[in-house]
Amino acid sequence: MHYDVVVIGGGTSGLMAAISAGMLGANVLLLEKGDKLGRKLLISGGGRCNVTNAKEIDELIKHIPGNGRFMHGPFSVFNNRDIIDFFEDLGIKLKEEDRGRMFPVTDKAKSVLDALLRKIAAHDIELRTQSPVDHVRYVNGRVAGVKLKSGQVIDAGAVVIAVGGKSVPKTGSTGDGYAWAQAAGHTITDLYPTEVPITSNEPFIRDRSLQGLSLRNIVLSVWNAKGKKVIEHEGDMIFTHFGLSGPAVLRCSQFVVKEQKKTGAKDVLMQLDFFPDKTRDDVQDEIWKLAANEPKKAFKNVIKGYIPERLLPLFLERSELREDVTYANLPKKNITQLADLLKAFPIRATGTLSIEEAFITGGGVHLKEITPATMESKLMPGLYFAGEVLDLHGYTGGFNITVAFSTGFVAGKNAAEQTVQV
Repeated sequence: MHYDVVVIGGGTSGLMAAISAGMLGANVLLLEKGDKLGRKLLISGGGRCNVTNAKEIDELIKHIPGNGRFMHGPFSVFNNRDIIDFFEDLGIKLKEEDRGRMFPVTDKAKSVLDALLRKIAAHDIELRTQSPVDHVRYVNGRVAGVKLKSGQVIDAGAVVIAVGGKSVPKTGSTGDGYAWAQAAGHTITDLYPTEVPITSNEPFIRDRSLQGLSLRNIVLSVWNAKGKKVIEHEGDMIFTHFGLSGPAVLRCSQFVVKEQKKTGAKDVLMQLDFFPDKTRDDVQDEIWKLAANEPKKAFKNVIKGYIPERLLPLFLERSELREDVTYANLPKKNITQLADLLKAFPIRATGTLSIEEAFITGGGVHLKEITPATMESKLMPGLYFAGEVLDLHGYTGGFNITVAFSTGFVAGKNAAEQTVQV
């Protein structure tokens, strides 16, 4: 049988590509190698599905550090406002939370997936699960269809590759799309983990003394070998048995990876600022005031509410302060050292967890070989790409899913326009 459009991959971008092609009247087949659709979508946003982010376009692009400028093209066709309207039209009411994150009022990712599946059914889009693709067929310099692992050959006017990257392989993203892209002449840029916990070999990590300690509203920064700050991110974090995790850490992770790749260094310096809204002098003054207010009390007990208790032994040791010292005997130099630590606590990162343990894959199909306004290959007519298979990645907080929905919609729309007119 011949289809106008075959979409490979039943994840976020694939579902949207199939829908946008179907909305234009194309005869669409959606192929998914696993037994379920939208598996990554179901675990996004902690299972609540952060469908997009309400920030202005320029801000959105700043939050897509992996080639975000490319998204001006897809966003000119289908952007975050369009995503919001799309879901509202499907009966999914959305609410805005902190930092512009948009969630369904139901707080359930399943309601988002169910709405997409209803839309697919409404446009008579054929769905096939447990249908792994062996390869995309290219004949006489253009797309001809696909061949399934079962041996079945399917003809198509256009093919959309929307199979994800190599992260979270349990959702079906195992890097299948890269070989199909290369067979069409595409370049695959180096793959690396992003939005992934950071590893460290510091003694306080190795001895697990801080494991499970959460910190709120800190700033974590990454520094290069020349002592220049590469990036900083504000948010929450947690100490783990292998290093650090949490939103601020995930956002810094790709910069640790890039710095290691660039310099070949074994470790990369990070700094933790516990009081980003205060200067070092503010912190120092506050410590002195606390001590002066209770001059007879041991310093350890004075400072207990100011610094998380589990950090106290480490910070007192690093600033060479005795636990039992009282206000009258507090050495000024050591209080300055303590304030310095609270504003710039050094942590050496040894790397990150693996790409399979990352939430997002960095690298992928080279964007110079893709037309941004259509998502079509510049090398193989009739071949389209969407989502994480591309060298595109954003931070968590609704940015990656926005890229997936936007590129998926644009790819499906243009694949349909090309084939339905033929």
